[in-house]
Amino acid sequence: MDQQALIERAQRGDHDAFAALIDPALARLDAAARLIIRDRELARDAVQEALIRAWRDVRVLRDPERFDAWLYRLTVHACLDQVRRRRRRVIEVTLETVQMRGASDLSGEIASRELVDQALAMLQPGHRAVVALHFLLGLPLREVAEVLGIPLGTAKSRLHYSLLTMRAGVRPSADSPGAIFPGGQVA
Repeated sequence: MDQQALIERAQRGDHDAFAALIDPALARLDAAARLIIRDRELARDAVQEALIRAWRDVRVLRDPERFDAWLYRLTVHACLDQVRRRRRRVIEVTLETVQMRGASDLSGEIASRELVDQALAMLQPGHRAVVALHFLLGLPLREVAEVLGIPLGTAKSRLHYSLLTMRAGVRPSADSPGAIFPGGQVA
């Protein structure tokens, strides 16, 4: 069944259709939320909050063709709400295994993931959101801007300064292979 038909069924209150709509995106939403919030449990709470909002508001969705972007927007806003509510909470993060092309050395892969994690930790949640949506979810910057409700120039600026901050703040040791940022650039 195509997405348009599932959306129409979900708008009429069909729980199964709604589940079929969100199921393919769930892992990506969770991964993006963990990058933005940097806490596994709070990220799950944010995704759950976004899905509740989505179910509640799917009936009034104005542009069903933009369902995925709408779902990402709800998730990002739920993440930012979580961050605002819990600014002083101690945050721990664990990264899931990342598939790296051509990385046969496990220790080098672990070192690279740690460097990327350190780099992401330096960013504000709004900037991490741009990085996560663009590189993790693969959204073009125009869609990232729409999802976050910011101008395209602001999204470009946040991405630019986020990458500069990440590169400047992470210095691999002499024996470390270096972190590989999106686009194949080495820190």
